[in-house]
Formats: sequence, C-alpha cells, structure tokens
Amino acid sequence: MDLATFWFIVLGVLWTGYFVLEGFDFGVGMLLPVLGGKRYAADAEDAEKRRRVLINTIGPVWDGNEVWVLTAGGATFAAFPHWYATLFSGFYLPLLLILVALIVRNLGFEYRHKRPGAAWKARWDQAIFWGSLVPALLWGVALTNIVMGVPIDANKEYTGSLFTLLNPISLLGGLVFVALFLTHGAIFIALKTDGKVRYEARLVAQRVGIVAAVLAVVLLGWIGLADGKLASWVTTAVAAVALLGAIAANRAGREGWAFIGTAVTIAMAVATYFIVLFPNVMPSTTNPAYNLTIANASSTDYTLKVMTIVALIFTPIVLIYQGWTYWVFRKRLTTNVIPDDAPLEPAAR
Repeated sequence: MDLATFWFIVLGVLWTGYFVLEGFDFGVGMLLPVLGGKRYAADAEDAEKRRRVLINTIGPVWDGNEVWVLTAGGATFAAFPHWYATLFSGFYLPLLLILVALIVRNLGFEYRHKRPGAAWKARWDQAIFWGSLVPALLWGVALTNIVMGVPIDANKEYTGSLFTLLNPISLLGGLVFVALFLTHGAIFIALKTDGKVRYEARLVAQRVGIVAAVLAVVLLGWIGLADGKLASWVTTAVAAVALLGAIAANRAGREGWAFIGTAVTIAMAVATYFIVLFPNVMPSTTNPAYNLTIANASSTDYTLKVMTIVALIFTPIVLIYQGWTYWVFRKRLTTNVIPDDAPLEPAAR
C-alpha cells in the first residue's frame, strides 16, 4: 500500500470519528425543542431544566468532538491539495453555511446561560437547534455529491452551481444524515440521563430510528447500484443490521448496546461512501478523464511521510485524552441534579 492510499484510509477514519462523535452532538441539539419543549415538560421551569440536562449531556465533550473535522480538513489539505482546492472552491457556499451554523451553535452553548431572560434563552436555543440541523443536512448533501460525482473540467475546477448540488440523491443523503444523527443523539440522551427524560428519549429514538433505517437502506442501496462493488454491499448490510440491533436494544432498555449499534451504523455508512469513492477522491460527471484520483490529487511522498510520523506520535495522545474525558463525565444526569437557576424573566410580548 502506498502512502497516498494509506492517507485516503486515514481520512475515512477521521470522517468516521467526526460523524460518530459529532453526530450525537447534532442529535442532542436538534432534540432540544422536542424533549425540552411543551409536549414533555410540565411547565416553563421544568422545560428549562430539561434543556439544561440535554445540553449538559454533551457539555464536556462537544468542543472536543469538533476537533475531528478540523483534523480531517487539515489532513485533506496536506495529503490531497488538489482535492482540497476543488472541493473548497466548488462547495464554497455549503461549506460556508456549515461553518456559520457551527459558529452560531457554539455561541448558543456559551451564551444561553449568561442571562435569565426566557426570550434570551429561547433565541440561543434556536441557535443550537438550527446550528445542529443545518450542518447535519449539508454534510450529507456534500458527501453524497462527492461520492456520486460533480461536474469538474480539465483544470480540476468545479463547473456547476449551488443548484447542481441539490439533486434528489444528495438531498436524500442529507435527510439520512439528519435521521441517523437524531437517532444517535436520542440514544445518547437515554444513555446519559435517568427518569422521564431517559424514557422519552428512548421513545423518540424508537420512532426516528425506523425512519432512519428505511432512508439509509434506500440511500446506500442506490449508491451501491451505481457503483457495483461487493464491499459496499457488505458495509451496507452491516449498517442495516447494526441499526436494527440498535432499535431492538433501545426498546429493551439497553442504551449502551443501542449506542454502539448507531455508532457502527454511522461508521459503516461512511465506509460505504469511501469504498464507492476509491480510487477516486472526487469523480467528474463531465468526463471520467477529469476525475480527481488518489494518484493525481495527492502530495509528494516526502509530505506524506512527515504527516505519517506526526500522526503516529500524536494520535494516541489525543485518543487517550478524549477517552479519559468521556470516562470522567460518564455518570447519568436528571433534572433533580440541576441546580436552581436565576428566576426566568418572562418573554416579552
């Protein structure tokens, strides 16, 4: 195996880590107005405590989970500069929207507790919700387009428009990512909480999980038919079995196994994408001769060697630290352990 192929695999691992970890962050953010809303809360004070519980489940880890996408982007730039250049120029607007959404979401986590006003907190709750939904949807749209191919000319430049990216299969990809992350997030909430919130999160996971299973099978089957690689059908089958197992485990109250199931589902979905993509990194629908491949989009061997040495030294350190963080904050949360906040100021009418 040459170094370019090795780094293609590494990028697949990095994106897998990002979507498995940030996926439940996005799911929790999207469920904030659901599990912390009027349908389940007894009153405004109960709703506020519920939302604080939900945010606290990911409070110690969400910023660390985002490091994975920074690493994946940096590794793409260093290992495959031509891929990076074509991708970030052609997908500029979707990637900008993702970046803005992540910034707004992070501001929501940091600022919602700064004032006791109900209107103030409600606005930041909306920021967290949309800052979770938009990236989840657009990541699915972008990655599905990359795998299925986009118009690229002989100069390795994207020649389409924003509307070129909004095709049926890419939109389906976006919906699959949203549904999977909602299921993953709901199961994570059930794993990290107790009492009514835990029970209600399991109900949400059960309902959304069935929708996610149907959409994911359709999407991965569609991609597999377009590609025809046996390995992609294997990963698709594993993803389907893992998701069904997660739904069954969640129904039985085994949230730990259910969370492992959704994590495996997301990992196998990403694996399917990268298997279908190989040996390309960005196929061209204009002319197959214009495909960006591992061979013509990669850096020099010297650069890849340096990157490999750095990765071998620092990756174990980062993984150990992140694993330690999850271990320290492993206990379940309930509304009873949330300290009283300053009295909520009524929302302005």
